[in-house]
Amino acid sequence: MEQTLPQILAYLGLGIMLTLSCIGSAMGVSMAGNATIGALKKNPDQFGSSMLLTALPSTQGLYGFAGFFLSLNALNSLTTLALGQGLAILAVGTALGFVGLFSAYYQAKVCSNGIVEMSNGQDVFGKTMILAVFPELYAILAFAATFLALPS
Repeated sequence: MEQTLPQILAYLGLGIMLTLSCIGSAMGVSMAGNATIGALKKNPDQFGSSMLLTALPSTQGLYGFAGFFLSLNALNSLTTLALGQGLAILAVGTALGFVGLFSAYYQAKVCSNGIVEMSNGQDVFGKTMILAVFPELYAILAFAATFLALPS
């Protein structure tokens, strides 16, 4: 079956969406995980709190996967795809991919700093969780934009 230009653009958007958001999550979880490993050398009792902070950057990959799944379902339900619809999926895929990549990275930096300070005896778990939500907000906005741009 021959692919049309709108389909190619849409599938490219889906690939960008999933790839970049998952790369961001993998990088973010690794950064925070490395901070946790270093922190556990100082204070082994901090594993539970550190593990929660380590897991936070994984959500951007989940947003990318959910956006991919919803967009793919919308794409598969169409009998024809207009150029504007293909471009819309490419645009939101690129947006969610890059926002997921960068928000996971910067969220991991916040989480990593909190993990290090917890190992130094500072009571910053709750404050770190609050501050780590701010980069996440932008991934949520990009994920919401995916819904608005889905072809119907």
